[in-house]
Amino acid sequence: MTQRWTVACLVLGLLLVTSGRAQQQPPPAPTQAGQAEPTTTEPDSAADVALAPGEVVETSDQQTLVFRSGINYIRVDAMATDDDGNPVLDLTQGDFEIYEDDVQQEIESFQLVQVDLLPALGDAPVVEVGVNRSDQEQAAGQADVRVFVIFLDDYHVRLGNSIRTRRMLVDFLENNLIPTDLVGVMFPLMPLEAVRLTRNHEAVINAVNAFEGVKYQYNPRNMFENNYVHYPTEIVERIRNDVSLSALKGLMIYLGSMREGRKSVLLVSEGYSNYVPPQLRAQSAEVGVDPGLNPSRFDPLAGAGAMEDTMSFFQQEEIISDLRRVFQTATRFNTSIYTVDPRGLATQEFDASQPTVGLRTNARQLRMTQDTLRILAEETDGRAIVNQNDLGPGLDQMLTDSNAYYLLGYNSTLAATDGNFHEIDVRVSRPGVNLRARKGYWAITELDVERSLRSATVEPPRAVDVALGTLSEQRRGRLVRTWIGTSRAASGKTRVTFVWEPVLERGRREAAASRVLVTAMGDNGDAYFRGRVPERTRAGRGTTQSRAQADGPPTVTRIEFEAEPGTMHMSLAIEGDAGEVLDRDRDEIVIPDFTAPDIVFSTPAFVRARNALEFREMSEDWTLPPTASRSFRRTDQLLLRFDAYAPGDVAPEIEARLLNRRGDVMFTLPVRPAADGHPHQVEIRPSFLAPGEYLIELRAATPDSEATELVAFRLGS
Repeated sequence: MTQRWTVACLVLGLLLVTSGRAQQQPPPAPTQAGQAEPTTTEPDSAADVALAPGEVVETSDQQTLVFRSGINYIRVDAMATDDDGNPVLDLTQGDFEIYEDDVQQEIESFQLVQVDLLPALGDAPVVEVGVNRSDQEQAAGQADVRVFVIFLDDYHVRLGNSIRTRRMLVDFLENNLIPTDLVGVMFPLMPLEAVRLTRNHEAVINAVNAFEGVKYQYNPRNMFENNYVHYPTEIVERIRNDVSLSALKGLMIYLGSMREGRKSVLLVSEGYSNYVPPQLRAQSAEVGVDPGLNPSRFDPLAGAGAMEDTMSFFQQEEIISDLRRVFQTATRFNTSIYTVDPRGLATQEFDASQPTVGLRTNARQLRMTQDTLRILAEETDGRAIVNQNDLGPGLDQMLTDSNAYYLLGYNSTLAATDGNFHEIDVRVSRPGVNLRARKGYWAITELDVERSLRSATVEPPRAVDVALGTLSEQRRGRLVRTWIGTSRAASGKTRVTFVWEPVLERGRREAAASRVLVTAMGDNGDAYFRGRVPERTRAGRGTTQSRAQADGPPTVTRIEFEAEPGTMHMSLAIEGDAGEVLDRDRDEIVIPDFTAPDIVFSTPAFVRARNALEFREMSEDWTLPPTASRSFRRTDQLLLRFDAYAPGDVAPEIEARLLNRRGDVMFTLPVRPAADGHPHQVEIRPSFLAPGEYLIELRAATPDSEATELVAFRLGS
């Protein structure tokens, strides 16, 4: 998550007025520093409109602009029910009062948000949300759309409990969602840019079905886990807590940048604790408890003394401090956490498959982990689904809370920038009405304000940053440059293309790369490819680059093979002309699934020509391998080739645009459509461009969905 999106929430209302609107109706003269007085025509009912800062109110005879500047605009969700738990939907703005730190505030915006659970037959069909962040943000910005993300904390859920819980979650998703619901799924190690709010509920169900808990299991599943799995068990558990809670905090910021109104996170976890009983402590988490090194393994009384009690207390206080940062962020960005304990009606924390932990320690650990779930829920106006074998009522309550609520807004007269918590008390004057509302908010600091005003308007979008990051120079001394592309293959598989070319550096004394030994394996141990590229000749030598070729294009070597979607492990051994190993490399590559019900791009590939004659020949030669480089000369002429796959037989419409490094559109590029089994092709002649970094934005659209892809390249003189 870049600062750009975080700041968008912190300076709410400051930058929402565009220059075009300002020209239509300038704001009135401010009555006090940094704030303008509203001049809207009074609506017929206080419940008819809800004005966010900078919104335009349409009236019968004019268009009036309301500008609420500053960083002190606060929105509060309030759920009103009668004594039977039924929603009360006929309250007006005059029925409410808001107090911040016991100081009454003037309610400036008011709206009843009510989700239509039974759309009329004549309503327009619900359209799937595109993969673009802007599309998701636009859909989530509609107040009558329910938004929630399922956070599947596999680090803190046992395998058996995850299997049982995912069946309940799938049943809930299949039977309780409506077409307009925006749902996302996140795991602790998932990057925020991979979290997608979607109306494709089948894709959400598939993600939930992949949930497998690994609590107290330490076999590494990826390179990140492999880096710390040999540490003691207590250290590994702390790392897992940090990863999970940091991801949860980042998710709050991400959702806050998407939407101002109510948002919900369904946290599936067995709770958090830094304390590991003596029976489970091991010098290496992967190796496990060695009875010879840990005499407490079979001692149920270990951990029952005063010293262990003190250690457990202080370590739990550390967790509470970490949780505080999470729910502070959640309240700041108006997100409620609903916690689900997959243990159900539990009587102990440790089961029979683990070393014998004493009953007292067992009960204490269960209570402490359950308390962490209750704290996260209570401090964020959510619900804790704890000690319940039937998750249905609690999950239904999460949706019910988002079905109907009042959205109130006010400009805080306290103008707090102290970074402290400020209590909000919402009161209703009508008797017999029960109210649940946001308890307060954590104010930003002066440093936050300065940072937001300094950089909010100049930072490029996150997607642009990610694309430009691919241009990072490889480390000095690397002998080869590689490129890996993916495209659709038959039978649901993915075609993988591997290209390497030697890196030529003046003054290099080391032997030049002659071949690359490639080994590609799947997560399940399947071997996709193993061999040298190129293969040895009869003389035992591969294809090398002669001195005469040094001034021409470098030798490029390519292989293709098929792989299953998922994670692929690729190992490279760079060999010299005599077969000696000069360098090694290893990486994990995520192989995309091109059978997904969304528009998906193949990996765009550049083909480079050095002159106009070579360019004309290359534009019709589809057998040419792509170049692994993304740095070109202004005199080069480039072809960008790619495919875009849509569900069924639909052929998406393709557009291409050239962007500068800030993400601004420079001009549209012509696209040669796919035909006769050949991919789409974009021609780029960059001789008129200044040296620097650029991006090509590819956009594919069907009547139901849209997708974009950014490809970065660098131009030299």
